[in-house]
Amino acid sequence: MSEVTAHREANAGPLGLLGFGMTTVLLNLHNAGVIEMSVMILAMGLAMGGLAQIIAGLMEFKAGNTFGATAFTSYGLFWWSLVMILVNPAFLGAEAADGRSLGFYMLLWCIFTLFMFIGTIKANHATQIMFFTLMLLFLLLAVENFTGIHIVGIIAGVEGIVCGASAIYTAVAGIVDGEFNKPIMPV
Repeated sequence: MSEVTAHREANAGPLGLLGFGMTTVLLNLHNAGVIEMSVMILAMGLAMGGLAQIIAGLMEFKAGNTFGATAFTSYGLFWWSLVMILVNPAFLGAEAADGRSLGFYMLLWCIFTLFMFIGTIKANHATQIMFFTLMLLFLLLAVENFTGIHIVGIIAGVEGIVCGASAIYTAVAGIVDGEFNKPIMPV
């Protein structure tokens, strides 16, 4: 007699959060002036920031989690669009974005993230911190792009490292707690 094993769907959250967190830390190490912009950051934006989050978002759609699906696919596509903006606008038949345009781009993402933050009010504190710091990051980047004040970009970089680190922590907590089947890392 064959034994039937129950199918358990994987939690897509940690993959999406790691993709977001690791990419955010790398880009903001650049924004803070620690490392130069390089192919490493752009490749991470396409792979982990973009593709990993989109995969996680599609898994969340399948699991019926509208918030997770919207968050992961939207931010995954944010990374792809940002890489396209930074790498070669002429490839898309467009002029490079100026500071004002990038300011509006970041402001729209700030507003979207504000609404996503509101969606975390009933979530754990780690998720709330991550979305709040992301909203603040987009606001700082919008201000930097609108004003051209370099120190605002450095502050945004430091704040973005905190944001990315909070996402990495939340991801690892999801993995560890899932493996032990009980809360080990406080969120």
